[in-house]
Amino acid sequence: MKPRMAASLALGLAAFCSGCAVSYQSSVDPAGTQAEQIAVLWWFFLALLGAIFVLVMAFAVWPLFHRHRGVNPEALEERHEPSRETERKLGRVVGWASGITVLILLALIVISVITGRATAGSEPPRDHLAIEVTGSQWWWSVRYVNDDASRILTTANEIHVPVGRTVLIRGLSHDVIHSFWIPNLQGKRDLIPSRVTTEWFQASRPGRYRGQCAEFCGLQHAKMALWVIAEPSDRYDAWMENQLKPAAAPSTPDTQAGQQVFLSHACVFCHTIRGTSAAGQAGPDLTHLASRLTIAAGTLANTKGNLAGWITDPQSIKPGNHMATVPLRSEDLQPLVDYLESLQ
Repeated sequence: MKPRMAASLALGLAAFCSGCAVSYQSSVDPAGTQAEQIAVLWWFFLALLGAIFVLVMAFAVWPLFHRHRGVNPEALEERHEPSRETERKLGRVVGWASGITVLILLALIVISVITGRATAGSEPPRDHLAIEVTGSQWWWSVRYVNDDASRILTTANEIHVPVGRTVLIRGLSHDVIHSFWIPNLQGKRDLIPSRVTTEWFQASRPGRYRGQCAEFCGLQHAKMALWVIAEPSDRYDAWMENQLKPAAAPSTPDTQAGQQVFLSHACVFCHTIRGTSAAGQAGPDLTHLASRLTIAAGTLANTKGNLAGWITDPQSIKPGNHMATVPLRSEDLQPLVDYLESLQ
């Protein structure tokens, strides 16, 4: 990597991650109860199988350094028949090795099943937070379930959760099989069309944890990511109250013009902005778009430049995605971006 490119990447990451603790995808950096059990299983497998590998390699290399003394070179040309005692010894060694191998495999299966049941858990506590996550090609719809209909929230590609509270994920899919995976918090769970799957996790410390689709789901599978933001309860409550509000009315001539651009184009057929006439359901809810870390399901950092590029030509950034390329006049693009960036 060129020094200038590396410096630019470092600055971009610093800006993207400023003010937060970011844990990149890693099952061995657990930040939740379930992930801790998975990490223990992983380290156990690594230690045991690593020791077996070293042992096997040692036995394989040992004959190379073993010196055969007292062997007549001429006798090597003759056919050698091992004695019955030697055959019995070899048979016992092979038998013991096979038995130990079977026992090790059975033990690994049992330990894996126990860990799987532990991470799946029983019914979550009554005060759990229920979230419906729906996978689509290639983004995530996130719906916070609540008995009070006025407090049901729909957002996209980003999940906020309070630290220390159990979160129940109800997984659905609109099209093909996807797999919801937040390595730092929980294992994988498939999202299957016409079926609801469930899993739960509990974040043990604040931070931003990257997740992704872990089941190949089409052309842009690699660009189907999401972020889970775990934060203290008071910050989560403040975030939720802000998200429940409709979009703020544009306060400047430029953002007012941008709103009119949005409402007068095909954007309204796919996207919702609460508080306006836009009520499309095909794409992500944009009511508080500017408060999110990324756009295009984790493909780009949420900046004005990236947003303008995404609106202008989404296919060059994420080929095959289902966002239509809306023809815009050059003088309409900047007001539209300003308006969308005002949706905090």
